[in-house]
Amino acid sequence: MELLKRAEQALEWHFERALGQGTPSGLEQAMRLAVFSGGARIRPQLCLAVAQACGDDRPELTDAAAVAVELMHCASLVHDDMPAFDNADTRRGRPTVHKAFGEPLALLCGDALIVMAYQVVLNACAPEPLRLAPLLHNLSRGVGVPDGIVAGQAWECETRADLATYQQAKTGALFVTSVRAGALACGHDAQPWTDLGRHLGQAYQAADDIRDVLGHSADLGKPVGQDALLGRPSVMRQLGLEGSLAYFDDLMNRAVESVPACGCRAMLQHLVRLEAKRLIPMPRPSVVQTSGLPATVAGH
Repeated sequence: MELLKRAEQALEWHFERALGQGTPSGLEQAMRLAVFSGGARIRPQLCLAVAQACGDDRPELTDAAAVAVELMHCASLVHDDMPAFDNADTRRGRPTVHKAFGEPLALLCGDALIVMAYQVVLNACAPEPLRLAPLLHNLSRGVGVPDGIVAGQAWECETRADLATYQQAKTGALFVTSVRAGALACGHDAQPWTDLGRHLGQAYQAADDIRDVLGHSADLGKPVGQDALLGRPSVMRQLGLEGSLAYFDDLMNRAVESVPACGCRAMLQHLVRLEAKRLIPMPRPSVVQTSGLPATVAGH
């Protein structure tokens, strides 16, 4: 089955199972908006792809691990969009959860999705109880402290932050969690996959920084110019356009090369190359004026 289709089907099934009946209507609607408003689903696809490379002996557990990662990602977006952080009006071309349902329900929605992620893994681990603890530890490390998503958000609250540390926590950590989850769901050693997740996560954040300067809200489905407005660390602020594009390309090349030897190596490398083209399509923009932060670009 195609990875994206499998990820979408697993997400729908596990969401409905974990949601159950009796959830307050407003909260349920907020959660559905957060999870089913689109998205590339690259994190669960990576989890599924790595599991296939490791034999995928328990596909129901693999699906649950992939879903849990995506639920954590969706929860992080809900919280990131709130007025305390980005104060964004749109996400994926639709109103953000706090704009659609108010701040109290948005906060509860993000919290509920985090709890649901753990529920999904717990429900699926009965046939393989020895795989439960590694999966939960992996999930917690990617979301919490010292270097998960929560830490990444917290770095935005500091007066100074190291760019690499900030970006690895805010974006890279969950990519590492995704690839490691695919191996752990199969009872395999996850360490050989860590570099793939790390390079991909850093590349994604670099692409996000580039698009925040060059992109259009209508195309991206979210506000642009947020890094400069909020004074956040950014590859574009540090390296400029040409340097940022070179940095992105280097990270994607490292990701391709870091795929461990396995029967699915070519498929995984192809997936990474497709993502590179999707994130920063050709032809690349050219610099018209740069002075620290690129001010004007052509070709976007």
